[in-house]
Amino acid sequence: MTTSSGRKHAGPGPASDQPPVPEPTFAERARTLVYLGRVGSLSTLSRKQPGFPFGSVMPYGLDDHGRPIFLISTMAMHTQNLQADPRASLLVTQEDTEGPLGASRVTLVGNVLLVPNTELAEARQLYLERHANSKYWVDFEDFSFYRMDVIDVYYVGGFGVMGWVSASDYDRSQPDPLADSTAEIIQHMNADHKDALVLLARTFARIESTEATMTAVDRLGFHVRMKTPDGLRGARIAFLREASNPAETRKVLVEMVQQGLALSKITGRLPTALRLMGGCVTTSNTFPRSSRKTPMILPRV
Repeated sequence: MTTSSGRKHAGPGPASDQPPVPEPTFAERARTLVYLGRVGSLSTLSRKQPGFPFGSVMPYGLDDHGRPIFLISTMAMHTQNLQADPRASLLVTQEDTEGPLGASRVTLVGNVLLVPNTELAEARQLYLERHANSKYWVDFEDFSFYRMDVIDVYYVGGFGVMGWVSASDYDRSQPDPLADSTAEIIQHMNADHKDALVLLARTFARIESTEATMTAVDRLGFHVRMKTPDGLRGARIAFLREASNPAETRKVLVEMVQQGLALSKITGRLPTALRLMGGCVTTSNTFPRSSRKTPMILPRV
C-alpha cells in the first residue's frame, strides 16, 4: 500500500510574511506570449476520425485584438477539418527555456473562419509582416486567410501558475511594453551583471545565493533562479516603479543595485567584485549587447 506525500505541484507555497509581488495579469501574460510567438500547434476536429483532435504545426499572424491569422491551403487536412467544423485551439509555448514543463504556454480556444473580403488586405499585411517568405505562395489559388475568433483562453506560467482568462479580458489586454526587448535585457543581465543579480536577490527577495540568473522580465519586475545552500530556488522581484521601455528598465535596476550596495555597506556584506550597473558606459538608451566593445564594468567596491 502506498501513501501520499500530500504534495501538489499547483498547491499553495510556503507561508510568508512578505507582501505579494506585483505581476502582470494572466490576460496580459497570455497576450504577450502570443505576440512573441510566430508558430503554434493548431488542433482541429478530425473529419476522418470524428471526435478526435488533429494537430498541425501552424505559423500565424496577429491582429490588434490578439486574434491569430492563418494562411492555409485547401489541400491541407487541417483546412478541410475547419471547413467541416470551425472549432479549434492554438497552443503557443515559450521558447528558450531549460525545461518544457517549466515554460509558459497559452491555449487559445475559438472558431477559425475565413477572413471577410473587406478585411483581407489588413490580414495579408499582418501575416506577411511576420512571415515574409509567404509572399511566394500567398497568391496561390488554393491558399486563403483564416482567423480565430477567440472564445476562451487558458494560461500556464510554469509549475503551479495557471488559470482561465476570459475572451473579453484577453481582448482588452495588451502585450507587455518590454516584450520586444525581453531577450536582450535577460541576456545582458546574465552575461554582464551576475553579481548585481545576487545582490538584488539578497536585498529584495531576502535570499542568500551564490549565483542568480534572470529568467523573465516585464514592466513590473523580474524573475530570478538562484543557487542556494538548500538547492535551486526561484523568486520574483518587483521594480521600484513601472518600466515602460528598456531605458527606464535600466534606470530602475541601477537604482535598485545602488540601494542594495548601500544596505550592504551598512551590514558589512559587500560583494568582493561587484560589477554595478551604475558604472555602465553606453551611448544608447537601451541595454547594450555583451558583444559591444565598450564593456559595462564597475570598479571593485
